[in-house]
Amino acid sequence: MAPVLTIRNLRKAYGETVILHDVNIEIEEGDFLVLVGPSGCGKSTLLNCIAGLEPITGGSVAIGGREMTKAPPKDRDIAMVFQSYALYPTMTVAKNITFGMKVRGVDSATQKRKLEEVARQLQISQLLDRKPGQLSGGQRQRVAMGRALVREPKLFLFDEPLSNLDAKLRVEMRTEIKRLHQDLGASMVYVTHDQIEAMTLATKIVVMKGGVIQQIGAPSEIYNRPANMFVADFMGSPAMNLIPATVENGQVAIAREGDEPILIDLPGGASLPRDVVLGLRPEDIVEPGARSGAHVVPARCKVEVVEPAGADTYVVSRLGGAAVTARLSAETQARAGQPLDVAFDLGKASFFEPQTGARLN
Repeated sequence: MAPVLTIRNLRKAYGETVILHDVNIEIEEGDFLVLVGPSGCGKSTLLNCIAGLEPITGGSVAIGGREMTKAPPKDRDIAMVFQSYALYPTMTVAKNITFGMKVRGVDSATQKRKLEEVARQLQISQLLDRKPGQLSGGQRQRVAMGRALVREPKLFLFDEPLSNLDAKLRVEMRTEIKRLHQDLGASMVYVTHDQIEAMTLATKIVVMKGGVIQQIGAPSEIYNRPANMFVADFMGSPAMNLIPATVENGQVAIAREGDEPILIDLPGGASLPRDVVLGLRPEDIVEPGARSGAHVVPARCKVEVVEPAGADTYVVSRLGGAAVTARLSAETQARAGQPLDVAFDLGKASFFEPQTGARLN
């Protein structure tokens, strides 16, 4: 079966300014692909190229195995949900949802059936006679999604659909979208700058920076084996600790202010250059005794900042000249200015090349 979406060597430039460099992506039916990256990385431009709202400079786009590079948006069998909702203010919710079907000449019995179906699915049956101005942000978002759902397209495109909502509502709508994806088995491409949103929703993540794809993979792969320091730093909250270190005689040495360096045996006889950056997630710096195994190494750090965060406490120290965050339990006895015994769990440690940022292990 043909992939739902195939992008080959896609380039987008405005005059001399290249926005997207040789983008290659493929998604299968039922995939939830999330494009994530900082503002200005080209993710919304890429979505617009898939939708046909932006002409591309080079390469090709195929949807459902059909060449769509030059096809207008209406012929691409897609439905788009925008950040701004783009609802017609003078029409009721029901008319907003059925308008596209009416334009395409769908008979009124089918319109009615599909409207009732999505209204029930999105829990907006009681809102059908209202106008968009009488709805909350979350309700408007549901209406915009309802309008996309009734089309039953090959591909759903979401452009930062939750960024106008408050934090609590964002979490609720995220769950809603995840449930929709599971129920429908629909194929979705979703743009966000929020890496938590990306991790929770995606079956596959594309991390972008400066119009270039940095890594494509499942959320667990992106999180546990980032391809470079940019991905390591961008994905995860708090971000992965990136600690400058040196390698000598099969050991990694991490400098400590006013103390001997921390020495760590290299896992499994790995071969690394002299200067490296050690990548370690905050949850892999733990209280002594919390984990055991050959990869767990005791270390003592001087605490700079303690940040209680409910179930966790984030403790910041300085190692190798970098601020290093440990995710400890709420009961930790850490105090600012005091030394603290911790353990590094190097089972999932990443090593990076300091100049290029590329992964070494």
